[in-house]
Amino acid sequence: MASSSVVAFNPLTGRRAREPAAGFPPKSRPRQVSSPNFGSVNFRKPQSVKFKCGYSSFEVSNVSYQPPGTELSLLSDVSFSLPEKSFGLIFGRSGSGKTTLVQLLAGMSKPTSGSIYIQKYGNDGNPVQSPEPLSAGRVGIVFQFPERYFVADNVLDEVTFGWPRQKGDLQMKEHLALRLQRAINWVGLSGISLDRDPHSLSGGYKRRLALAIQLVQVPDLLILDEPLAGLDWKARADVVKLLKHLKKELTILVVSHDLKELAAIVDRSWRMEMGGVLREEPLPI
Repeated sequence: MASSSVVAFNPLTGRRAREPAAGFPPKSRPRQVSSPNFGSVNFRKPQSVKFKCGYSSFEVSNVSYQPPGTELSLLSDVSFSLPEKSFGLIFGRSGSGKTTLVQLLAGMSKPTSGSIYIQKYGNDGNPVQSPEPLSAGRVGIVFQFPERYFVADNVLDEVTFGWPRQKGDLQMKEHLALRLQRAINWVGLSGISLDRDPHSLSGGYKRRLALAIQLVQVPDLLILDEPLAGLDWKARADVVKLLKHLKKELTILVVSHDLKELAAIVDRSWRMEMGGVLREEPLPI
């Protein structure tokens, strides 16, 4: 993998890649990162990941969307809220506007009208400050079949792809190494060699890797588009179990047709109707 190329934002992976991380040894080990750029940093004992959601809620208020230069409305006055450390699910027919909404949340497009923001609340349920716009850098997104867009020839480079090079700052090197360790352990990849080809992993482990790529950035909101698509029954069960674990620490929004398998971990659900109209309702199972 070339270390000198400059890569623009990739909407398929949801990452803003500047440069691939360079200098890692060809035989990296799960417990240590060593390179001319990062130095030699021993991983510490795994710790509980604390994501930065605070006492807040992700809010979508009266959002509509028309592609520029057209009169076609893909979303119509969409409003919903997703409290921190909860699991939301959007379902509906193909072509109803679910993917369009995901793209707006990820900052890939801008609403024609309405707003998307984070609102912090006090213990009394009242806002404690003005709404803060949801920036794209605070959102992690895993699109459908993310393994199709892997770009590196080993797990370590895939997870760290797009990281800026750090020169001489030991504290920053340790911070990045700890973020890497946490993400790898969090998704259950600690037993996988970091020099392994990502494409050689099983379907379930490829999805875990796709999640690690986003979790290493420590997002405030994680969006998953059809996370169970194309997996066998065992891998699907493993991913559901992983998502149940992740929701304890992270705010998750999923777009999926697999309602029965995800129902047990869903806190709030919405149906997207044709014409881009979103309504909150229980899962139809």
